[in-house]
Amino acid sequence: MTSLTSLDAADLFRTAPDRYVDTGNGEVAVRSVGTGPDLLLVHGWPVSGATFRELLPHLAPHLRCHVIDLVGAGDSHFDRTARLGIPEHAAAVRHVVDALGIDDLAVVGHDSGGLVARHALAGDERVRAWGLLDTELPPPGSLRFRSFLALRHLPRVESVLALAFRNKRLRRHGLILGDSFDDRSRLDGEFAEFFLRPLHEDADRRWAAGELLRNFGHDALAALPELHRRIEVPVQLVYGGRDRFFPHTAAQEMTRTFGGTADLHVVERGRLFTHEEFAAETAAALLPVLVPAP
Repeated sequence: MTSLTSLDAADLFRTAPDRYVDTGNGEVAVRSVGTGPDLLLVHGWPVSGATFRELLPHLAPHLRCHVIDLVGAGDSHFDRTARLGIPEHAAAVRHVVDALGIDDLAVVGHDSGGLVARHALAGDERVRAWGLLDTELPPPGSLRFRSFLALRHLPRVESVLALAFRNKRLRRHGLILGDSFDDRSRLDGEFAEFFLRPLHEDADRRWAAGELLRNFGHDALAALPELHRRIEVPVQLVYGGRDRFFPHTAAQEMTRTFGGTADLHVVERGRLFTHEEFAAETAAALLPVLVPAP
């Protein structure tokens, strides 16, 4: 059993990663903590592996957690020749699993990380279980999600967003990041430290965030029903009851598209970052599926 506090977990992301995996398109940063069966955690946009810092104290006593920073995010290594899109990130995830030499793992993905993980590992015989957290749904998707994607057509959208994220009052607006948390003060503190400040201060990471948004293709969403049919192992979905990007009602319909058993747990007050704000409830829903029966 591994004892890990929230402070300990946050500090993991203030220190160097345990290793880097060269994907041929940049280097993914990997941090590993905990004991037990293996678990891979895949973050979404525009955050990094640090988004799982609140979950780790609940998961690490039961699972060996491998947290990655995809190319362009967090402590990854890359330059502006890197190709950043869902296919490239999916290939990177496969590189990581191969490099770690894991042949039995569970996978948890949040937001676009859940989309990337499904494209990377749907039907992969090494995967024993899935956890999907407030992640993309098959088309057509919510009006809020479609409206957000439309921003990718704005020139230098990453700079516009970085300026909006920097302003404390503006980022709390419902049309910016305000709908991401039930308690909007969570957009400050560690969230700002790990995710918002780097977008403002680091031009390369700002560019990378813009590239992923610009390269986001609807074909990645259209492929989901077929990917789901390949997933025949247990799936636990956890969605916020107040998530306007990925409504839990549509997630409930999505459970019927998987090739195996899929269940949905709704966190009543949760929004897009349910796993950060309500980590204990999220972990309690995930653990029975992620930890194999003795």
